[in-house]
Amino acid sequence: MMKCNFGGSIIVLLIVVFLVIFPKHLAVASRVTLPLHPNEKRNCTYAITVETTCTKGADTSNHVSIRFGDSNSNDIMVNRLNSKRVRTLDPLEPQVLDDVPIKPFQTCTIDQFEHTSKCVELPVCYLYLKLTGDDDWRPGFVQIRVLEGPHLSSNYFYFRRYLPRNVWHGVDVCDNKSPPFGLN
Repeated sequence: MMKCNFGGSIIVLLIVVFLVIFPKHLAVASRVTLPLHPNEKRNCTYAITVETTCTKGADTSNHVSIRFGDSNSNDIMVNRLNSKRVRTLDPLEPQVLDDVPIKPFQTCTIDQFEHTSKCVELPVCYLYLKLTGDDDWRPGFVQIRVLEGPHLSSNYFYFRRYLPRNVWHGVDVCDNKSPPFGLN
């Protein structure tokens, strides 16, 4: 005579289900909730939004570099911003345009770029631009959004004037006394 042990079968089935389903959920949860090892650095993705004003002659084909960071000296630099363009946004209608010019920094446009680098620890509080080349450029505003931590994103940094060439020019609203990255 054969005995059926449904209790043992159910327990085995539950263990198999637990081992198959829950490790995926635990792995996802560990990425979100577990702190990093102190020596481990993580990367963040930054959405960089740049407006070029509508003033005649405000556009540029020069190289534009950007440098930004937080008051803990976490300095992020993109040597050639115009090579990492994602899309152009219409200033009046922020949806993505399909038939946009290839070249960034055209008069009366808003361009968006993405950059992945080390993460800032505090909100972005300084931003500098550097124009390298022969023509002028008049940016309107720049904003940095930290996609992994919106609370670390910057406010708008307003320029609204032609940038000097070949020098860092920008805004620092950090609370620290020393200038960022050795600027004096």
